[in-house]
Amino acid sequence: MSEATFDPTRYNNSKNEPFSSVLDKEISRRRVLKTGAGMSALTMFSGVGLFGCSDDDDDNNGGSGSQETSLGFQSIAGSKTDAVVVPEGYSAQVLAPWGTPLNSSANAWKNDGSNTAEDQANAVGMHHDGMSFFPINGSSDDGLLCINHEYIDEDALHPNGQTFAGSVRTIVDEVRKEINAHGVSVVRVKRSNGEWSVVENDPLNRRYTGASEMDIAGPLAGSELLVTKYAPNGEVARGTLNNCGSGESPWGTFLTCEENWPGYFTKSSGRSAGDDRIGIEDEGTRYAWETLAGNAAEIDDEFTRFDATPFAETAAGDYRNETHGHGYVVEIDPYTAESRAVKRTALGRFRHECVVYGKLVEGQPVTFYSGHDGRFEYLYKFVSTAVWDNDDANPSDRLATGDKYLNDGTLYVAKFSEGGVGSWIPLETTTAVTGGGTLGDTFATQAEVILDTIRAADMVGATPMDRPEWIAVDPKNGAVYLTLTNNTARTTETNPANPRLNNAFGHIIRWMDGADVESFDWDIFVFGSADDSDASVNLSGLTELNQFASPDGLVFDPRGILWVQTDNGAQELTSYTNDQMLAVIPSKLVDENNNLDVVNSDNQMELRRFFVGPNDCEVTGLAFTPDQKNFFANIQHPGNWPYTTDATEVTVGSVRPRATTVVITKNDGGAVGE
Repeated sequence: MSEATFDPTRYNNSKNEPFSSVLDKEISRRRVLKTGAGMSALTMFSGVGLFGCSDDDDDNNGGSGSQETSLGFQSIAGSKTDAVVVPEGYSAQVLAPWGTPLNSSANAWKNDGSNTAEDQANAVGMHHDGMSFFPINGSSDDGLLCINHEYIDEDALHPNGQTFAGSVRTIVDEVRKEINAHGVSVVRVKRSNGEWSVVENDPLNRRYTGASEMDIAGPLAGSELLVTKYAPNGEVARGTLNNCGSGESPWGTFLTCEENWPGYFTKSSGRSAGDDRIGIEDEGTRYAWETLAGNAAEIDDEFTRFDATPFAETAAGDYRNETHGHGYVVEIDPYTAESRAVKRTALGRFRHECVVYGKLVEGQPVTFYSGHDGRFEYLYKFVSTAVWDNDDANPSDRLATGDKYLNDGTLYVAKFSEGGVGSWIPLETTTAVTGGGTLGDTFATQAEVILDTIRAADMVGATPMDRPEWIAVDPKNGAVYLTLTNNTARTTETNPANPRLNNAFGHIIRWMDGADVESFDWDIFVFGSADDSDASVNLSGLTELNQFASPDGLVFDPRGILWVQTDNGAQELTSYTNDQMLAVIPSKLVDENNNLDVVNSDNQMELRRFFVGPNDCEVTGLAFTPDQKNFFANIQHPGNWPYTTDATEVTVGSVRPRATTVVITKNDGGAVGE
């Protein structure tokens, strides 16, 4: 998640025990029991719970083909240049930058910012984020990139920034262009003679924007809670906004997450407790799209809908419920041209950072995990009612399969306790709340619980976390990892076991689900830090070659390599390096008892810096081809880059910056990272 879209003034004010308090106690405990209290790397949790891409030790997904994959590169130094940096023996190519035409309806990208809204609706969107590669017929040279576009840079998007008359936007095409720069791009890419390129005019190329009509599915489908003037039956919503992290389904669809979407809407009166809790603006919005309401050129209230203030007698006459159509995981079938996107409401309504699924066991439910990126916010999981059928891995109708597993199930929120144990609390009307009673005393139906997911989580005593972001599942043992990027609002804890007040560095936590659906065990995998911080801060013993802050993107590849991307929020590191990507193989970090160990001063050299982005950017999103020989990473909001198609070439002079995907390959043609 880009810091440009994060509002530090909005965060959970519930009185639930903060994660920092639990963390204090756990650090103290692990200093004593570190060698005996870890998770078993191979036996203790085998067959229980979760997975990433496969739990097959044969590793048939590419790379060396060995279950003993090792990192074959050394950490690179930090960098402060207008270029990307990769290890010796690697190359990095620019692919599909913002504005790349997807079809003949778009003009070529213009360096002066003068492309139209129509151009943008048919071209790659702005500020790339979460991403997946979907191979065509299993190929590692031909496939579809699904790319999230989180937000916009107004100055880069337009010739001279946004146009206002006072506080009112004045140019309709300018606002439409901004809406069209949001959402998701589906892009056909091919590799030929060692170079990747976008296949222009491919029938599978398409955009899902901030204006695209999408179907509502799950508990809120057809609900009166989603009725608007545009959608009187409550069955559709318009657009997907602030698409940050992402995931994939076991049946081959792209799952895109709506993160900091509340800032796009305003509601000056008629506000509910849920509006306040989730952060709907009460005056003005991020880009002032609503100020064009009533313009003579407006179509179907395309701008009016961003003002959710009631003005009609009923919800069918205004947009008081427009915000209720946002805050979900959205499913897209990349392989079917012109298919509609579906908002899966059963997975909860909040600021989703990403979503991943757990270990597939035939005859058992499917589990999905998602975090709410906000200070003191929560971690969630969804468990399907339907049980997994292996035949659904390659269905003829992917979205119908999504209906089967994603429309009905149980949503849980996490509570972390002392002793490295935790519980998943179901968010249902019958669940007891702190202080007595049940959720049903506040919410009459499950649809109402979903609509106010985070208020329900407040009530049942969930653990507030330090900004839960990306989640990844180790294919070797099923351990689940979560980045907690930072929390500089944590200023009052004074427990000497946890001196990391004003936590600008963040950390990565991991857990294993238990034999029952409501229990888990957890520990802290690594703490971000500057290398010269004292031992009370640098709890993982990091050095100059792997120091990092604000872990954000997090992806396992099928070989068990964990790739960690950063969105640096610590001034101690910003003078040393730009945002980066590091790699480590957690399943190989074991103690003498064969328990999974954490990163510490004895093994920290196994965490290695692999990639550094250009000045001012965030490194985010990671995807790879089946043979592990082509890695796709996104560069969001660079300051003065790219200069050529060679991503490592330093910019000379000044250029209009373009977010882009970078393809990383090994010069000898081998698997990346080995």
